[in-house]
Amino acid sequence: MGVTLADDARQYLAAFEDVTGVAGRDCLVTDGGDRLLIVVERGGMGEAIGPDGRTIQQFEDRVDAQVRLVEDAADPETFVANALAPAAVYNVTISENNDTVAYVEVAEADHGVAIGTNGRTIEAARTLAKRHFGIDDVQLL
Repeated sequence: MGVTLADDARQYLAAFEDVTGVAGRDCLVTDGGDRLLIVVERGGMGEAIGPDGRTIQQFEDRVDAQVRLVEDAADPETFVANALAPAAVYNVTISENNDTVAYVEVAEADHGVAIGTNGRTIEAARTLAKRHFGIDDVQLL
């Protein structure tokens, strides 16, 4: 499934790759450019974050925005779990009836983490799941 990026998102991804040396697969720009959510190539999280978080901090300083990273995945279940990290996700089940819905079992103590401040984390997971795998909704169990 192809993802179409706006010009500003492409520029952020180019800067991300320049600073971190890691390929970005997608970029969501929110809160008027104050927050970025970047989907990082599989296996690239450690390098993108860098020792003690220095690499991602350099990128945040360069773009003057808060950045959240999500690791890409080959299958929708792993991708949805990655999008909800650091919440403890036990299981993701994809149901394809009229709509395609990802049902996510999350540790009771981590429901707030999976939802995020003002619902940001769950909304980002929904947006990314739709863009990358055609999933219409993500529901927490």
